[in-house]
Amino acid sequence: MKRSIKLTLEPIVESSLIAERKMSREMGAVNYFSGIVREGEEGRTIKAINYEAFEKMVLHQFELILNEIEERWPIESIRLIHRTGTVKVNESSLWIEVISPHRTEAFEACQWLIDEMKKRVPIWKHPIFTKVD
Repeated sequence: MKRSIKLTLEPIVESSLIAERKMSREMGAVNYFSGIVREGEEGRTIKAINYEAFEKMVLHQFELILNEIEERWPIESIRLIHRTGTVKVNESSLWIEVISPHRTEAFEACQWLIDEMKKRVPIWKHPIFTKVD
């Protein structure tokens, strides 16, 4: 399984990522997921989230998760980008691409990846709340 994992301070430009997609002719499904910062967190209004990551451990944990995916589903490739630093409301903090022969595997692997990431990957989010007058 091909894999690409990246942490970045830069905005995620989905159109560029989609244009860079590479897949074999036997593949029939591409699943994209984009996690967007929403305006509410902890019942309060925010303007952004600051993402903090222990990069070496983040990359290690993602590799372990991708190893498990490779054993469970016939996935050709996974590309994952997670932002660090400050990400404003309506911007993407996470982007995942899963390519597989069929849609079921692509959806299941993507969902499982996100669930496991939230349990195991040391990325912490710190909401930046709007000030109340």
